[in-house]
Amino acid sequence: MPNQSQAANLRELMSRGTVFVPGAFNALVARAIARAGFHATYISGGATANVAGYPDIGLITLTEMCRTIREISDASGLPVIADADTGYGEIECCIRTVIEYERAGAAALHLEDQVFPKRCGHLDGKDLISASAMADKVAAMATHRVSKDFVIIARSDARHVTSFEDMIARANLYREAGADMIFPEGLHDAGEFARFMKASPGKTLANMTEFGKTKLITRDEFTALGVAIVIYPLSLMRMAMKAVDEGLQSLARDGGFESSLPRMQTRNELYDLMSYSPGTQWNFPG
Repeated sequence: MPNQSQAANLRELMSRGTVFVPGAFNALVARAIARAGFHATYISGGATANVAGYPDIGLITLTEMCRTIREISDASGLPVIADADTGYGEIECCIRTVIEYERAGAAALHLEDQVFPKRCGHLDGKDLISASAMADKVAAMATHRVSKDFVIIARSDARHVTSFEDMIARANLYREAGADMIFPEGLHDAGEFARFMKASPGKTLANMTEFGKTKLITRDEFTALGVAIVIYPLSLMRMAMKAVDEGLQSLARDGGFESSLPRMQTRNELYDLMSYSPGTQWNFPG
């Protein structure tokens, strides 16, 4: 698919079946995702905040997210789906967001219907903006995207704030407003996804995050359901940080990292991932 935009590439991938999308929290991870054979990658607002030392409460700015999008898009060469939280403000801000994300290299974004400051979708204590206010944001983004192929994903957190029925009503309103896909956050299990997709026909994104409100659902189950995209937003960051903790414990305990060497990426493995050979000119990705 080299002659298409990344947004068009993402749409073509979805036309073939369910797209499974690991989350990258930096450009090096994005390169590893591409080398592992995945066809798209995801940028979590929560992961981007966490690696900057912040909790997931909407503190990361539009400029910071666009820099991350650009780095990950360039490094991976993959279609990038990016978290846009609440759009960084009201209608004017949402318009700027969709334009800047697309210019930075994103193929898709998702916008949520929480009140700012937002919370992680799998925490309690969230508040929602009105369905009509969210629909206005979605419509503005759909109207002002640079390319018609750019994918607008509307996320609803209503499942654990109001009701399952309100989430469906909101989803259908957001589809009417121009959303290409709905992201129903916090569904309990595959049965709830089936119920949702029957009541809100159209493309659906599933968030497969660990330690949250959603039971871990298999690839085969998602494929059978016909879910368009499944994201794994924080899995790789959680694995990496667990390894960091264990390595620091070994340093404190043993005075060195010798016991951790079998779990380390070697220098040659890093260079191979970077397509870098010392002493020869390195070419930028793309």
